[in-house]
Amino acid sequence: MSHILSVADLTRALKDVLEAEFPFVWVRGQVTNLARPGSGHLYFTLSDADAALSVVWFKGSQGRGGAAQAAQGGGEAIDPLTGEVLEPGRNLAAELADGQEVLVAGRVTVYPPRGSYQLVAELVQQSGVSDLALAFEALKRKLDAKGYFAEARKRPIPASPARVAVITAPQGAAVRDFLRLAGERGTGAQIRIHPSLVQGDSAPAQLAAQLDAVNAEAGGKGWAEVIVLIRGGGSLEDLWAYNTETVADAIFRSRLPVVTGVGHEPDVTIADYVADKRFSTPSAVATGLWPLRADLMQLVDGLEADLRRAFATRQEQREAQLAELRRALAWLSPAQRLERLHEAWRENTTRLLAAGGRMLGERGQRLAAATRELARSFGPEDVDARQAQVLALGERAGLAVELAAREAARRVEVLGARLAGLDPEGPLARGYSLVRVERTGRFLRSAAEVAPGDRLGVRTADGEVAAVVAPPALPVKKAGGGR
Repeated sequence: MSHILSVADLTRALKDVLEAEFPFVWVRGQVTNLARPGSGHLYFTLSDADAALSVVWFKGSQGRGGAAQAAQGGGEAIDPLTGEVLEPGRNLAAELADGQEVLVAGRVTVYPPRGSYQLVAELVQQSGVSDLALAFEALKRKLDAKGYFAEARKRPIPASPARVAVITAPQGAAVRDFLRLAGERGTGAQIRIHPSLVQGDSAPAQLAAQLDAVNAEAGGKGWAEVIVLIRGGGSLEDLWAYNTETVADAIFRSRLPVVTGVGHEPDVTIADYVADKRFSTPSAVATGLWPLRADLMQLVDGLEADLRRAFATRQEQREAQLAELRRALAWLSPAQRLERLHEAWRENTTRLLAAGGRMLGERGQRLAAATRELARSFGPEDVDARQAQVLALGERAGLAVELAAREAARRVEVLGARLAGLDPEGPLARGYSLVRVERTGRFLRSAAEVAPGDRLGVRTADGEVAAVVAPPALPVKKAGGGR
């Protein structure tokens, strides 16, 4: 049976999918079922002829844009979507009513208690005035058709990069948060700030120029491992520099991977779609590029433990091999061979003496039996005669035993002489010597094994003498110039 999900698990999974697929969308429709609870939030349904969508416009988002400035008596205010001047006192949240055609920008999510999806509004404008929104969607479709957003062209971001180029306003809160987190994470990185305007008419050209300049560093190879575009949050108009084709083209032609962290969580720009990696905020960029130092230290500790275990295992294997080689060398050494021959001589001597004793015992038993048999078979005279024969036989038997013993002793002497002949140092005592060539470490068996100048070690019975092979004597020319 497949895994059974709980209602909460399934709802959370759907919520994650919707929020990932629709982080920022524009929706046009008619306001119905408007509700104004005491919290100040607005709840309504956005509908058209074929469908309906629940919308929540939280109080904190209702103050975005020029409407809030106008409501606070700040004089002229600028609509964040169109750039038009709004008259003082205008507030769409207060004017919103059933039946109005509006354009809503926000993110799609799921409200778990009801199990329904809804649109969380960030901006609400009257329908027909969303020139920037229409321009955003038009550019998005154009660049998508050109392949700017294709996942296949996006490059991997290096893990824990050591050289980072940051393009942003040099004195903003975004860069301060980024630098603070970068200093607390990773193993340390070099960061170069490339200052640029981040909003206004001149911002797109400056951002594109800085992107090209970073790619042109170090003779076109690029100093940085990754380029970071960051800025703090703001209205759609504030972020519009990142929704231009100029910046999108610069990101697309960059040879270095580009990472963006523009605005707040719901803000998504054209630059985010083109970039190789998009993070929700400038702070999220720093946390995504570099791991926590505590995690790195734990990783190093784990690697150290693995190295120690591997070294201990390797050392045990080498020690076992060394012990095996020592046993093999001991079995092949001359001292061990002499010891084995001496042990064999002792065993043969013991066996020989035992065989002689058994033979004497058997002969004695046979003699006693014969004596008893003769005593029964013959009279006193024959007994005396037989006794004399027996004595003679006894003497002969004694001589035979003595001869056998002497033969055994002789064989022992022969074995001892053969054993002494096997002693490698025996010839040294008789005036011979062993010559070892230092160049090869081997004993000299032939004159062809040495060359003039080779150093020799001549071993005698009482020590070792060093020698050098002399060159062959030159032939002496005879007087008279003959050949």
